[in-house]
Amino acid sequence: MTAIPSFTGDANPYGGGDPYADYRTADFPFTQYANLADRRLGAGVIAANDEFFAQRENLLVPERAEFDPEHFGHKGKIMDGWETRRRRGASAEHPWPTAEDHDWALVRLGAPGVIRGIVVDTAHFRGNYPQAVSVEGTCVAGSPSPEELLGDDVKWTTLVPRTPVGGHAANGFAVAVEQRFTHLRVNQHPDGGIARLRVHGEVVPDPEWLAVLGTFDVVALENGGQVEDASDLFYSPATNTIQPGRSRKMDDGWETRRRRDQGHDWIRYRLAAQAQIRALEIDTAYLKGNSAGWASVSVRDGEDGDWQEILPRTRLQPDTNHRFVLPAPAVGTHARVDIFPDGGISRLRLFGSLTQEGTSRLAARHQELGG
Repeated sequence: MTAIPSFTGDANPYGGGDPYADYRTADFPFTQYANLADRRLGAGVIAANDEFFAQRENLLVPERAEFDPEHFGHKGKIMDGWETRRRRGASAEHPWPTAEDHDWALVRLGAPGVIRGIVVDTAHFRGNYPQAVSVEGTCVAGSPSPEELLGDDVKWTTLVPRTPVGGHAANGFAVAVEQRFTHLRVNQHPDGGIARLRVHGEVVPDPEWLAVLGTFDVVALENGGQVEDASDLFYSPATNTIQPGRSRKMDDGWETRRRRDQGHDWIRYRLAAQAQIRALEIDTAYLKGNSAGWASVSVRDGEDGDWQEILPRTRLQPDTNHRFVLPAPAVGTHARVDIFPDGGISRLRLFGSLTQEGTSRLAARHQELGG
């Protein structure tokens, strides 16, 4: 684990105006990976020992935390995050919490995977943030209850050791543990509040589940697909194009800035494993005056393979799901969508099945990571 960088120390009291004016953050290199704790993938905060001031579910809200200085309730200041009550010692002679006292929340990842970095965001928690945090992970099959996860037979691996954090800051931690995790235990020492939790990593799907499905979306994030690169990320992340379900609003897809040259924009993907692709969808839902004009799709087999066009440059309609059946299956490990000249798409779906080689490699990696 490495903190990148450290935002320890107090935050300034709120002075009015823009509540994010003195917010402390940085460009964390691991945020190129998808957020495994995304609610769209099915993540959830399934338990917490205390949520007196603010509910645990706020940790995974996709939007940044909001702050209303005038918003108070019957229990005190209402905060957009997870906030526990103040801990106290055992007696008047020892009124302080012990070194071991802490609050915790259990998080189910939306998709199991290898974690590359964690952001513990204390936005707007200026005098009520925890002194330190720690994060542990475990891999448990099925849908365990909180009681089962807290049982003595569950082994937890430290991802972020107890580390001081700062208030009103995005505290980032790079993680270098090559294991597959399904659940996290987030601890704050001894008490306080956390606004948001982001868990960036690579999805590692269950190969037995994919084998039973047979034909599935081989580029979908939940099945192990990922975005490797894109020409433009001005308005929204390219990872949106492989999220579950249809886009629900314009910024739930991928949109580029307006080009003023003769070029075009593109996204490059890594598939779940080597696969045979037989059909595809390009959706422009909610992109009405800014959808791509045309699109093409290509695949390649291996890192150094040649790109093979499987869908030639084709006219796209705004706010429309376009479906294409390929004349022959295309085998590949990577895919690329090119849009002309700019604009955006909301989703890309590549339907097919894993090859024997793809199945073997995925099963070997799943086993190697402790799945």
